[in-house]
Amino acid sequence: MTGSGEPGAVPAVANRGLRAHPLVPLPAPRSLWLVLAVIACGRSDGPRVTVTVPAGASLDAAVDSLAANHVIDHPGSFRLYARLRGLAGSLKSGVYLLRQDESWSDVVAALARGRGVEQRFTVREGLRLAEVADLARAQLKIPRDSFLAAAEDSTLLVTAGLPADAPSAEGYLFPTTYLLPLGIGGRELVRVMTHQFTQQWSPEWQARLDSLHFSRHELVTLASIIEAEVRYDPDRPFVSAVYHNRLKRGMRLEADPTVSYAYGRRLRRVWEKNLAVRSPYNTYLHIGLPPGPIGQPGRAGLLAALYPADVPFLFFVAQPDGKHIFSATYAEHLAAIQRVKQLRRAARAPQRPGR
Repeated sequence: MTGSGEPGAVPAVANRGLRAHPLVPLPAPRSLWLVLAVIACGRSDGPRVTVTVPAGASLDAAVDSLAANHVIDHPGSFRLYARLRGLAGSLKSGVYLLRQDESWSDVVAALARGRGVEQRFTVREGLRLAEVADLARAQLKIPRDSFLAAAEDSTLLVTAGLPADAPSAEGYLFPTTYLLPLGIGGRELVRVMTHQFTQQWSPEWQARLDSLHFSRHELVTLASIIEAEVRYDPDRPFVSAVYHNRLKRGMRLEADPTVSYAYGRRLRRVWEKNLAVRSPYNTYLHIGLPPGPIGQPGRAGLLAALYPADVPFLFFVAQPDGKHIFSATYAEHLAAIQRVKQLRRAARAPQRPGR
């Protein structure tokens, strides 16, 4: 019952001496503030991570994202602390670069003033590590040497969850469009891109690796070669089948992109004289896969490497339009090469003017 006898009325004793506005939080007890202050103390040397707060996100959603990225360790207490600081009404969306275990006051200040001004960074499939470094320098003002050093830092790679046999981040800088905070550094960018790779890796893919008798690093290496070969997307599983079939038979892959990679620069065309370059990446000289990826495969390249078409092809040759002709025998392959030469001659021949 209420004190006045009217439905919904507040007892008089409850209002005695209190004039608090319903939208203003009541002061927290001194002991509560002391406890929160102790928990809120972070450190300033933790690794930095990217945290995204989408437009319209609630404080609860932002706290969940902070906890998932280990920026805060006590989400329930932080939620209370943030509400007492008024963050629920001043939360700004954006992409934030924060340190793990950062002090709560710094986190609240960043989210309240909207420190997360973002910029787009797009990496397309097939780019090499050195090319991603050039792109980061041009678009993000990250020194090239700084990015490459981070991409070859074994400690960083291990903490990012990359395979132990990966000598660098080559192949694991997932190609996509990123929203990044202004001023991001080389190490943070490598962490963000390798984290995106691990997020793309589906759990069921591991079982598939076991059936193929591949390690993850070998799979990414093969996917990067497929990525470099294919211009016509439907060809991916068939190119993959050729390489899988060759590996099973102990044949050399003879993949032109690996020769280009061995040169350290992109060759406009691989000529016969290029095939003798001495490098473990030259699959014309060495049987099996090269030591590591030759670029950044996308999800389609990874799926093609995991699930090749069930076909007996052992050869392919590219046509002028980028599509491939696949063959099961060497005789068929030679005929396909002649067909491609005819197509190229026809494309170069001058067209007769219409009568």
